[in-house]
Amino acid sequence: MSQSNLPLSGLSALVTGGGRGIGKAIALAFAEAGADVCIVARTSAEIDSVAAEIAGLNRRSVAISADVTDRSSVERAVEAYTGVFSRLDILVNNAGGATSRSGIMESSVDDWTQAVRLNVDGVYLVTRHFVPIMIDSGGGKIINVGSGMGHRAGDSNSSYRVGKAGAWMLTQCMAEELWVHGIEVNELVPGPVATDATKSFMEVGGPPPFAASERVKAPEEVAPLALWLATQQSGGPTGQSFSLARRPL
Repeated sequence: MSQSNLPLSGLSALVTGGGRGIGKAIALAFAEAGADVCIVARTSAEIDSVAAEIAGLNRRSVAISADVTDRSSVERAVEAYTGVFSRLDILVNNAGGATSRSGIMESSVDDWTQAVRLNVDGVYLVTRHFVPIMIDSGGGKIINVGSGMGHRAGDSNSSYRVGKAGAWMLTQCMAEELWVHGIEVNELVPGPVATDATKSFMEVGGPPPFAASERVKAPEEVAPLALWLATQQSGGPTGQSFSLARRPL
């Protein structure tokens, strides 16, 4: 495919949690669609590997090691980003997760608060510090990777549910505030995906243990929806949740 036929040609994207799983799949899909891509995560070896793959596609890429829950770390990431890229068109807040699936009374206080901070503070801090670049670029797209668990209560895993629920509300607040700058903000709900965090109880193609109607996806199956959101014309959907799940949120 020629450069002129690539839908993200000439654009720059940043993907948090881009060293593996869904984030890696999205980063590579964006690069294949013509974008230059920055990958941000804590593990240098993983993001360096993804950056090398992107460079192999003849795209510019930079790997930035950062903790998205730490303000100083995010501020340093902005400095590193602007040292390579002059614009930002697409931001994917993918970094998230939880370390425990226990109930509230069995949970570790430290683990619980850390999970909420990762899923809410991480989205806020990265957006707060990188959006000025996007505004200067004339607008763009923000895609927050959410979860169906952020749309419903349950008897376990409350830290993840609360964190993703907060990120979903933050998505809607961002949409209300940023549309005047030509920035659309939407949530992408992948549904069950086999990643490093879930591979012990999920297998691609089979049902997850919590819903017989669902089919566990590979991370690469999430990327097309992210690409679709990234390629919508200005003035398209904002403040919406787009889901790949096979049951109501």
